[in-house]
Amino acid sequence: MSSSTAASGPSPVTGAAPVSLCAREPQVPADRLVAEMVPPPRFDAVRFATYIPDPNQPSQTEAVRVLEDFAAGLDGAPAGGTARRGLFGFGKGRSKTARTPAGPRGVYLDGGYGVGKTHLLASLWHATPAEPARKAFGTFVELTNLVGALGFQKTVETLSGHRLLCIDEFELDDPGDTVLVSTLLGRLVDAGVALAATSNTLPGKLGEGRFAAADFLREIQGLSAHFRALRIDGEDYRHRGLPEAPAPFSDEQVKKAAHTTENASLDDFPELLEHLARVHPSRYGALTDGIGAVCLTGVRPVPDQSTALRLVVLADRLYDREVPVLASGLPFDQLFSEEMLKGGYRKKYFRAISRLTALARDAKGLVETP
Repeated sequence: MSSSTAASGPSPVTGAAPVSLCAREPQVPADRLVAEMVPPPRFDAVRFATYIPDPNQPSQTEAVRVLEDFAAGLDGAPAGGTARRGLFGFGKGRSKTARTPAGPRGVYLDGGYGVGKTHLLASLWHATPAEPARKAFGTFVELTNLVGALGFQKTVETLSGHRLLCIDEFELDDPGDTVLVSTLLGRLVDAGVALAATSNTLPGKLGEGRFAAADFLREIQGLSAHFRALRIDGEDYRHRGLPEAPAPFSDEQVKKAAHTTENASLDDFPELLEHLARVHPSRYGALTDGIGAVCLTGVRPVPDQSTALRLVVLADRLYDREVPVLASGLPFDQLFSEEMLKGGYRKKYFRAISRLTALARDAKGLVETP
């Protein structure tokens, strides 16, 4: 369900009770994880031409120019410049020189929340002249989940024939991920795969505040060497000229909307948080399959960091799918404690607040007004 649908007002009573996300325990085969490595539905139609740079931020216009040139340079020739033999192999005759270009093999978009980095990354994916099966797009978490599902070597084989790998929300949260991703991207660059990534942290600063980055400096510097960094300045477009996030509704309003909105879910917020602990984050997208709106009662601060990080992933999947979120309890900017918002994962939490706030705005039309 898109935000435009939500804004049209509540639907007639459907006669069917809302579903509960807590009752769902989806199983996701590995091949679905690979097939779904495309821009999320929210970014199906975005292109460079639909990105509107802020006239007060010249770095936004410059980023579009650089990325258009980058896409044009990926002329659709198979990785390494020769014909691909199959999904897990390459054509003959590829030389080391031909498949290892000098200098950075990727672009890295750094900037704050809501400056359009994902819009630009998806536009690059769409503009790259290669068939969709040879371009991959996913968040950093989805990439690590793919490795977990396929195994490291199979992931290398699967992605090595791609022309482009786009990684959204690139963040390193522990030493294991640092080594894993550094090694994976190094192997893919050697295979001729171009890289593009977005984050709120410059490549050389990845991991700061979350673990002893100095102990893994070699791996972090190795990651940085793969990318040309592009700084994109600006304010969160989700808050430009928009009203503040709506205040939470009452339990009764949320429950009524859940029963009058097609394909809505209805859950108690603390119970949903407990359920998320029993579902692997790689399945959170499948958890929301077919859901037109998420209705939550009793929103309150998350109790601990593990729970908070799971909620961040769910917020990302809901935002990707443009699923409005209607809630009672506390407003979303009170989900995370002050300590959390000052800690190493603060950027994840601020992103979740920003996205849930946008989805709460989308959900206002689901509630009947006097």
